Amino acid sequence: MAAKSTISEVKHHVGQEVRIGCWLNNKRSSGKIQFLQLRDGSGYIQAVVVKSEVSEDVWNDAKSLTQESSLYVTGIVREDERSQSGFELSVTGVEIIQVTTDYPITPKEHGVDFLMDHRHLWLRSTRQRAVLIIRAQIIRSVQQFFDERGFKLVDPPILTPSSCEGTTELFHTKYFEEDAFLTQSGQLYMEAAAMALGKVYSFGPTFRAEKSKTRRHLIEFWMIEPEMAFTDLFESLEVQEQFVSYVVQSVVANCRRELETLERDISKLEKIQAPFPRITYDEAIEYLNANGFEVPWGEDFGAPHETAIAERYEQPVFITHYPTGIKAFYMKPDPNRPEVVLCADMIAPEGYGEIIGGSQRIDDPELMEQRFKEHELSDEAYQWYMDLRKYGTVPHSGFGLGLERTVAWICGLDHVRETIPFPRLLYRLYP
Repeated sequence: MAAKSTISEVKHHVGQEVRIGCWLNNKRSSGKIQFLQLRDGSGYIQAVVVKSEVSEDVWNDAKSLTQESSLYVTGIVREDERSQSGFELSVTGVEIIQVTTDYPITPKEHGVDFLMDHRHLWLRSTRQRAVLIIRAQIIRSVQQFFDERGFKLVDPPILTPSSCEGTTELFHTKYFEEDAFLTQSGQLYMEAAAMALGKVYSFGPTFRAEKSKTRRHLIEFWMIEPEMAFTDLFESLEVQEQFVSYVVQSVVANCRRELETLERDISKLEKIQAPFPRITYDEAIEYLNANGFEVPWGEDFGAPHETAIAERYEQPVFITHYPTGIKAFYMKPDPNRPEVVLCADMIAPEGYGEIIGGSQRIDDPELMEQRFKEHELSDEAYQWYMDLRKYGTVPHSGFGLGLERTVAWICGLDHVRETIPFPRLLYRLYP
């Protein structure tokens, strides 16, 4: 009896007969031989049907298969250096589950809107599969990095009573008789967790009701948000650069075939090794104004500015010490220069923009109370957050990495819509 196998596991069955549940990705025929390109989610393999070696029923069943038809195929595993997988299947049997008709995504070119409307099917393509495998590897390496370094995974709530950063770009809902919002960040809750566990991280969905249609923005996206007690900004920067280096190199080591499918320049990723260059906001302003931009001190950077700065480096670059007025209320001012805060954005190379934002947090209760008043934050909604400063306050720092922007950069994608299985974009909630 044929052993049940997946395509990725056929390497353990060379010379043996196996049975694989799969779909037909493509096929071609050459007279009395049919070449079936099969996929099962774990990989791809070519199955060869030779008319003289199978029954008439098996030959005709193979002939009737159409794109994305589902079947069980039985065959002998052969080594084949010419194939991408290194193996080939000599077919002995075919059991059809369903013959598909009029599969909408054909090998011809399709527009983006069409593909997005059929995202549930587009995921089956070679390119989209490669992106999702790399995404899964990134997630695995994120958890490995923090777990191996003593961080504890903590899950913040998705429904919150207030904004994390004092913005209004939130999705509002009713929580019985109260107002509630979908979270835009788990950071404030992670600060509370850090006061209990020392080093923590969250990994979950966040939501921004920002009416933006740029290639870098999603409405629903995933964030990795570590928070560390007894840690200053510069210690946090070291963690960030080690973290990003670890993630990138794990993808290079484990997903080379997928990166090649995406035609990614792997040599650029191999160069991503800590430490990363650092410049101050002041130095960034000086560079931009000397190179064709007019950016007054005190303004935030947009995508063109970040790209221009990143082009100077092959590594991600930190921009530190932004003006206090353009950053979140919880960021600690530089004691030597209170008009700037102890913060940093990490800008990815190749025009992918900010992938990490982080800072040292205010730990002085009086200063935090002052910030509450300046930003007109509700004492009632934020009382619990003030308690963190009243009861055992300590220096602490944290950061947030956007998963989808990171996937886009590592994969070399033009738009974040391909970085998540079912993207939520402005005016797109289907499928």
